[in-house]
Amino acid sequence: MVAGGEGFPSREFWLYWQAEAVSGFGSYITLLALQTLVVLTLHGSAAQVGWLNAARWLPYLVVGVVVGALVDRRRRRPVMVATDLAQAVLLAAIPVLWWQGLLSLPALLGIVMVLGAASVVNGAAAMAFLPRLVPPRYLQRAHARTDSTDAAAMTAGPALGGLLVSALGAPLAVMADAATYLYSAVALSRIKLSEPPPKAGTTARGLLPEIREGVRWVYHGSGLRTLAIAAHGWFAGNAVVGVVLAPYALRVLGLTPFQFGIIGAVGGLCALAGAAVTTRVGLRLGTGRTIIACHVITTAGVLVMVPAGLHTHGWASAAVLAAGQGLYGLAMGMSNSHEMSYRQLITPDELQARTNTTMRSLNRAVMVVAAPLAGVLADDWGIRPALLLAAGIFALVSAGLGLSSFRTVRAPA
Repeated sequence: MVAGGEGFPSREFWLYWQAEAVSGFGSYITLLALQTLVVLTLHGSAAQVGWLNAARWLPYLVVGVVVGALVDRRRRRPVMVATDLAQAVLLAAIPVLWWQGLLSLPALLGIVMVLGAASVVNGAAAMAFLPRLVPPRYLQRAHARTDSTDAAAMTAGPALGGLLVSALGAPLAVMADAATYLYSAVALSRIKLSEPPPKAGTTARGLLPEIREGVRWVYHGSGLRTLAIAAHGWFAGNAVVGVVLAPYALRVLGLTPFQFGIIGAVGGLCALAGAAVTTRVGLRLGTGRTIIACHVITTAGVLVMVPAGLHTHGWASAAVLAAGQGLYGLAMGMSNSHEMSYRQLITPDELQARTNTTMRSLNRAVMVVAAPLAGVLADDWGIRPALLLAAGIFALVSAGLGLSSFRTVRAPA
């Protein structure tokens, strides 16, 4: 099962890495394309972008913890392959509906919700599968490697997405992501790893104790509670930023989709830099202090975005927004591998999927609630006050972790 005797990186990890990298690349194209589609093609408001983001994360709230218990009972690779194929089909439906003149906001929200459900299952399986591929001593490096490629996708994806949207329109740009999920399914199907056989007895009555066990592990006795609560706060702030960024760039600042894509690419480039140095930073500062430092950098990044357009125009405004996105991306690139590896290293294999989906489900539940509220507040208050609210949330997360014993945490070897 676990490739504990192999070095790093193994052939199996490279196939996993390819699948995650390519599908992640397409996802960043789609993220930009869908937001642009709502704002420009469907003439939506910030509140409607908020509903789009809420639809994307709603399945985590509805089925997340159940999915974790089910995935822990199954071989994880076949689940990943099947959900990759499902996501490819769903994404291909968007340009088909547009071509037939049937694409509307309700139709788009429906597709995004089903797409989100497939993503919930895929993410649970993928995160629980990685510790089976990589020996524990290499787990943080494995996450840093996947974070680096995710950051590279964050860099190139929005820029290419901006070009594709400008050349083809937002609906057709989504087709690129459908192709990446097909590639991912093929790469994952080539992995050769013996997994434990599926567990029998998948009844609803049997699932409930397993779900409770996963929740108890996260919030009682595992040492993850402080990190989990801080993550919920971070996702609240991130929901605000995710909702207001597209209307801020495309409407308030009057930037083009290509300029918006370049701004996203700067964030990805800085995330790549953060992922490249994060292992060394973690060895020097420790896991807890590294994560806290990243939250402080996130706060600074949002504050830098606020004055964009006040005394600048065009590319100068884009440069200010890109500087804030750069800091935001740097923090994300540095923090994720430490949070994920710490969580997985202290969690037994049989609880990996439940631990992951319990935390992710509640994180996304925060976004489901916060995203529409952020859109309404942005429409009523204005974009810049909404960004200041996000910065305040990130500052509270930083302070809460800094004042707790989590600051001294180091991941187990």
